[in-house]
Amino acid sequence: MAEFTHFNEEGRAKMVDVSDKPETARTALAQSSITVSEEIYQKITNHEMKKGDVLAVAQVAAVMAAKKTWDIIPMCHPIPLTGVNVSFSWEPIQENQYRLHIAASVKTKGSTGVEMEALTAASVCALTVYDMCKAVDKGMIIGPTYLVEKTGGKNGDFKRDEKI
Repeated sequence: MAEFTHFNEEGRAKMVDVSDKPETARTALAQSSITVSEEIYQKITNHEMKKGDVLAVAQVAAVMAAKKTWDIIPMCHPIPLTGVNVSFSWEPIQENQYRLHIAASVKTKGSTGVEMEALTAASVCALTVYDMCKAVDKGMIIGPTYLVEKTGGKNGDFKRDEKI
């Protein structure tokens, strides 16, 4: 089991010790999306959703999720985040359907990366949109959710080449 860093000598899961790793600037960008009906699109963009400003609430939920990733993903370290940003864009995809694109970027200066924080932020953002709109239509579709790029750390940078 020596080649697997997340397992101890007994083959059981463990949190990796990062105390000897140098602190470096690290970033991650993750994306998700949610496909909604035209009715939901209109209500969100015209600020007519009964639960309030959907994108404002989803953005705050994403930031909160990034900050609490270590609370819900068992082997994640608590990380002092130096920045979290969430942006949105709309795309009409077919008659009566729109896709909300969610981009979550996370930064830190530390000894472990922030990919999970960015992925968690993007995921929770999409889930929050669903929660706030489900009374109108439960047929929304979330995903895909994926890492776009990351920088820093001993494994180096990553940038997804293909468009998803």
